[in-house]
Amino acid sequence: MKIQKHRASSRGSANHGWLQANHSFSFGNYYNPDRLQFGALRVLNDDVIAPSMGFGEHPHKNMEIITIPLQGVLKHKDNMSNEWLPIKPGEVQIMSAGTGVFHSEINGSSKEDLKLFQIWILPNKDGVTPRYDQKVFSSEERKNKLQVLVSAIDDDEDGLKIYQDALISRIDLDKNKTFEYTLKSPNYGVFLMNISGEVLIENESLQERDALLIEKTDSFTVSANLNSELLFIEVPF
Repeated sequence: MKIQKHRASSRGSANHGWLQANHSFSFGNYYNPDRLQFGALRVLNDDVIAPSMGFGEHPHKNMEIITIPLQGVLKHKDNMSNEWLPIKPGEVQIMSAGTGVFHSEINGSSKEDLKLFQIWILPNKDGVTPRYDQKVFSSEERKNKLQVLVSAIDDDEDGLKIYQDALISRIDLDKNKTFEYTLKSPNYGVFLMNISGEVLIENESLQERDALLIEKTDSFTVSANLNSELLFIEVPF
């Protein structure tokens, strides 16, 4: 098993006033040659967006984009006829940019900060027709068990679909509970983000927003020292 730990404090950061961003991988003005990507995982941004602010219309192409709101309400508009759709905590949004798409994202509240994860995954198929989807995921369905949010477009798993043989999952573990994660193949890797709480994995302790990059194994065990929320992003290399 190969393990690399990324402490929350080691991430790239940017303060744009209206946007407070933390970058797990090189992005924008943050460049770290040791953190370019992890397999097909290219971006994981942990953003806080001020009330009524956001990203104006901008393009994407040949990228799978997944957004997970954690607090507040995100509003999304694009040139695929989606007009300021709200996405709230408990929901996940995917967008296959394919041949090209223009979209805008704003904080839909005039009073509350918007907190979210945005994930970019490199597709296994370029030039697809752009597509959009979003879905509600009950927190009860991930209490001490794995809940699949996103999987490959030809996968039998529940959840949203993207053009890559990847799995994005969550679990909420109660204190003193353990969970064994089994990978698709030792040729895949898992980027594990501890959203909140405290967990122990292979003698590595993870605090809030710490991450482990795990490769070359069939499985690993997570033990919760506190009530914890975890995000798993499994990708091919």
